[in-house]
Amino acid sequence: MSNTIFLTNEWLVKLEEELQNLKNIKRVEIAAKLKEAISFWDLSENSEYEDARNEQAQVELRISDLEDQLKRVEIIKEAHDKTEKINMWSIVEIQNINTKEIEMFKIVWSTESDILAEMPMISNDSSVWSALLWKKKWDKIKVKGKSDSFEYQILSIK
Repeated sequence: MSNTIFLTNEWLVKLEEELQNLKNIKRVEIAAKLKEAISFWDLSENSEYEDARNEQAQVELRISDLEDQLKRVEIIKEAHDKTEKINMWSIVEIQNINTKEIEMFKIVWSTESDILAEMPMISNDSSVWSALLWKKKWDKIKVKGKSDSFEYQILSIK
């Protein structure tokens, strides 16, 4: 893979911390689990050994993935201009026109998205982002889901 990955400094630090944790803590923990499981001798029917090997494989895969990503990083700065149109890093509040449910989220690069965060962060790859790009407060948008479409009104842009 040679695609550039765009990250903010904040997200770069998170990825580097995760990588260091996996290398310096998780690897040691797994090695201890493997050592203990091996002490039970019969590895053919040793579920502790199998579990530790599976965990080791997952950790090594994540380490490899993070190292690959960090080789391709390009640091970007958040735009803090006070535009009235939605763009990258805008914090947007929208209301579902039918249900009146209000949602607020920040638009980030796909590598930084986290819809479970305190302030949900949606990817610039999402269908919501595509519908919101360059829209203004009070504009209405339609977002196509897997089986339905939804209509929203933009309440605020920060």
